[in-house]
Amino acid sequence: MTEILIIMFSVILTNNFVLSQFLGICPFLGVSRKLDSAVGMGVAVTFVMVLATAVTWPIQIHILDRFGIGYLQTVVFILVIAALVQLVEMMLKKYMPPLYSSLGVYLPLITTNCAVLGVAIMNIDEGYNYIESLVCSFGAGVGFLLAMVLFAGVREKMENCKGIPECFQGVPITLMAASILSMAFMGFSGVVEGIFG
Repeated sequence: MTEILIIMFSVILTNNFVLSQFLGICPFLGVSRKLDSAVGMGVAVTFVMVLATAVTWPIQIHILDRFGIGYLQTVVFILVIAALVQLVEMMLKKYMPPLYSSLGVYLPLITTNCAVLGVAIMNIDEGYNYIESLVCSFGAGVGFLLAMVLFAGVREKMENCKGIPECFQGVPITLMAASILSMAFMGFSGVVEGIFG
């Protein structure tokens, strides 16, 4: 149980895929202008991460490794993730049209979100079992959601700020704020190990 908690909290805080490993930067910068769309994107990415791991882990273990075709891992994982994103897109379009329209072009970009593929491959590379892989994927999704929500709050404050010099407005101040948020998460290094031994 302790190992499960270590995996969960380390992937949320100390090894955050966006702020520590710099995976998934495209939706992080693109959808974080408004809090509601950031939350929607974070939840959708979390759902896709967990679902992708639930499908790709057995495919890797029971098909690719069993038949010695592990070299097809990236291609197979991308195809599985693309199919899952299409499923999520159809569900959002049918059941949550406002969220579907607010996410816009960024929803299909979950297919190319390297954080989703990175989590699926990392679970295999780290040698996690099925439960640990699902926990890692859920924690990575929660970490992605946390980063999106925090950054959306920062960006909403920056939109209303009048004191930003003209040369820093737009992309420069956004990248500076993202780097400061990333450095803030570096403060969590050692915390998870300190709590759980």
